[in-house]
Amino acid sequence: MNTTEINTVLNQIHSLRDQMQQGTRIHSETPSVDFGQLLKQSVDKVNDTQLYADKLAQDFESGEPGLNLAEVMIAAQKAGVSFQATVQVRNKLVDAYKEIMNMPM
Repeated sequence: MNTTEINTVLNQIHSLRDQMQQGTRIHSETPSVDFGQLLKQSVDKVNDTQLYADKLAQDFESGEPGLNLAEVMIAAQKAGVSFQATVQVRNKLVDAYKEIMNMPM
């Protein structure tokens, strides 16, 4: 998941939060977003980032011409950061689920 996509999702979340705080309803012209599909796409992009970083590392280790260490390290860091962000999102979802389950009926 790249920075632009993260910013787009964050802007959507902030917009929805602002609408809820103002007591307005989400208009029907707002396109619906399937949360499960969005989550799957995000996890797939994180996986692709990790696979790409692994491939670059293997190519560098085997002496593939045209690769430098900086490219390999940047790809590895991107993969690590995207994975950590995914773990944090998962943790927040689990916390939200626990909070909802502990609400009195």
